[in-house]
Amino acid sequence: MPANPAAAAARLEARAAWWLTGPTALLMLVLLVLPTLAVLALSVTDAELGVPAINFLGFDAYTDLLTDRTFLGALRNTALYVALVAPASVLLGLGLALLVEAELGGRAFFRSVYFLPVVSLIVAMASVWQYLMHPSIGPINLVLRLLGASGVNWLGSSDNVLFALAVIGIWQALGFNMVLFMAGLTTIDRTLYAAAEMDGARSAWDRFRLVTWPMLGPTTVFVITISVINAVKVFETVATLTQGGPAKASETLLWVIYQEGFVYLHVGTASAMAVVFIALLLFLLVLQTRVLDKQVHYG
Repeated sequence: MPANPAAAAARLEARAAWWLTGPTALLMLVLLVLPTLAVLALSVTDAELGVPAINFLGFDAYTDLLTDRTFLGALRNTALYVALVAPASVLLGLGLALLVEAELGGRAFFRSVYFLPVVSLIVAMASVWQYLMHPSIGPINLVLRLLGASGVNWLGSSDNVLFALAVIGIWQALGFNMVLFMAGLTTIDRTLYAAAEMDGARSAWDRFRLVTWPMLGPTTVFVITISVINAVKVFETVATLTQGGPAKASETLLWVIYQEGFVYLHVGTASAMAVVFIALLLFLLVLQTRVLDKQVHYG
């Protein structure tokens, strides 16, 4: 019999824990940690696939990005895309959630319809949008011509392409944002509406302004952060519809990183861009966490 049964049981439990978590920890090390370290190491070099010589650049690899017109253009396009998609998808998602949660018929039908873009294949839906926005046979331009307006070259003009991609991005994000807001609406105590009505909040706008909107604070912050992150990560629609064109007007960060790394084989430059991209995402996550913590403690 062991001298200390409790200690022996603790050792046995710890050994079992290592056996259970070991495979997962090993996979995370191989698939996440090591590739991340490799990207960080390559980001400070001028490595190119097929070129044996690798020179160490250090922090100059990042300062060079500040003068890289392709990177700066992609950063500007991504910022504009986010500025178009995130606010519109959040506001429209909230509006749809309020409409679906209202005491109207066909709630299950509308939930399914609005959530359809989330479960659809992005590449397939992008092909549908390519047809809808076709300059000559697209239904959108046909409707515009019927209304007396001239057709628009949505995806083939550098002045319109980013706006067209933003419309698709808003459509993609609507259903997901709606579901998140609907989840937030279910957590609101209904007695608050009765109390607000007793205090004089008679109209639907007053009830929304005094009860719904303040109680949706944490949900709204989360939805805004998720919408911004998903908008920053736009890639599939660019790759399917425009390939960064015309005249680089729709190049985004992920598309440029893909081009540098897998087309031009500039592994070092692509790694430096990827590090900047990951740092941007981490900043957004930290910002979301801090705002949510403030709302929990002070709101």
